[in-house]
Amino acid sequence: MSDRAGLREVEEEVLPPADWGRREPVAPGTRAAWMFGLLAAVLVLGRTWLAPLVDAGALDAWTTIFVAVCVQALPFLVFGVALSAAITAFVPASLWRRVLPRRPGAAVPAAGAMGAVLPGCECASVPVAGGLMARGVAPSAALTFLLAAPAINPVVMIATAVAFPGQPEMVLGRFVASLLVAVLVGWVWLLVGKGEWIRIPSRPEVHGRAGRLEAFRQAMRHDIVHAGGFLVVGAMAAATINVIVPAGWVNAAAGDAVVSVLLLALLAVLMSICSEADAFVAASLSQFSTTAKLTFLVVGPMVDLKLIALQTGFFGRRFAVRFVPLTFCLAVGVSVLVGGLLS
Repeated sequence: MSDRAGLREVEEEVLPPADWGRREPVAPGTRAAWMFGLLAAVLVLGRTWLAPLVDAGALDAWTTIFVAVCVQALPFLVFGVALSAAITAFVPASLWRRVLPRRPGAAVPAAGAMGAVLPGCECASVPVAGGLMARGVAPSAALTFLLAAPAINPVVMIATAVAFPGQPEMVLGRFVASLLVAVLVGWVWLLVGKGEWIRIPSRPEVHGRAGRLEAFRQAMRHDIVHAGGFLVVGAMAAATINVIVPAGWVNAAAGDAVVSVLLLALLAVLMSICSEADAFVAASLSQFSTTAKLTFLVVGPMVDLKLIALQTGFFGRRFAVRFVPLTFCLAVGVSVLVGGLLS
């Protein structure tokens, strides 16, 4: 018994009871470095094993599309995250109550009009919409802004006019159809949407200059890491689809009015082109009708693979499985209606 008691005293001197079983936490930077190293090793080994089995041209095309989507989207994603963090940290919640109408039904078209004056693509609109919800803006109004901003902002309208010279009806049609879809989706969500369907980002109130700067830094770091991962996933999916869909299928379907509209709507989702560049792709599809090309321009900034991934990451899967089909159906239907009036 005395030997055991003496051994216990020695152990207590070497390691105090409060420290028993406690491990030093792994720093976030260290964990990220290990994950990056593991990913790099997997990519190198995967290239060694799979390269002989994959057509070089297809692999080059996949790599080009993947890099292009990421390069196109990343600056706008960073812009959107920075804007969202600034809204969270520096803009008081009371401002939005003064800017937007108090009635949610009237706030929806007002939020759509806000999207017409703020440049940014769909990657930027998701974190901004999350920041608006965190500051007390009604989800229906924030979602309207999410859809309208990348579709009808001045940069996109100018790019559309340049891509379709001498065709002002394409610019007008895109603006009218996109704004109408955004407002309709906002109103539908206001009527049938439930609070448990959407995960609203939580951002605490901060006071003082130091506190606001720290809140800005924390929001930037969280959102860029969170959204960046989903952007990469969406870009990988878009590149894969672009490579495996045969070009002959596209040309064969262009002659059918219904099939061509549905095909370009589906391609807009799969290709995941930023709204600032999609007009030039649509203009190159000369074999398709004006209505089909308009559908491509309206659907793309509102529903594509990287946007679906971002929405799922920010607002949850229960939100995405309801919001995406609603937006897609309304975008196709309104595009056909507006395209028919312009033709």
